[in-house]
Amino acid sequence: MRQEHCKHDRLWWRFEIITKLVNNSWIFKMENTFESSSFNSYKDKPLTWFLKQKDRLSALHQDMSDSMINMKILRKFGGELEHAIKCRCEEPCSKEDYINSMEDIITRTRIGKTWTRNLMESKIVPKTSKEDRIPERPVLKLHKLGSTSHLANTCTKKTKISEVQVIEEVQCA
Repeated sequence: MRQEHCKHDRLWWRFEIITKLVNNSWIFKMENTFESSSFNSYKDKPLTWFLKQKDRLSALHQDMSDSMINMKILRKFGGELEHAIKCRCEEPCSKEDYINSMEDIITRTRIGKTWTRNLMESKIVPKTSKEDRIPERPVLKLHKLGSTSHLANTCTKKTKISEVQVIEEVQCA
């Protein structure tokens, strides 16, 4: 077959392959992959993602126009990114313009990027010896008695008032 049709271009070959290999399960699989795929700016490049989606849609619907394919792909972005791309490009727009505006928006703004938290593992290492551990509560001591069994407000021992020592005055004669 290759020797008979060697003069045909790539599009003819693509059409022949699609017409010979397409069956219901393949169509179902391609529709599911198109519907389930969504653009993630951290793992997908705009050019490759857009072209993959375009190839999937053009394989499923050969009679669909390029503008309809572009609009279906733009709906896959959703939210702010879709709105920003539509605002930058006028309605009859080529795929190159869409891809350029996508790359421009994603690289220059935070639109299309999701917030991810960096959850770090706790680096607290439990201490092994009892001497190294910090006590849970500070140990309170009575000021005058020095005992740790009770606090000053519950102390039953009477405290002695400080005795004033009178220093005898030496009289000068």
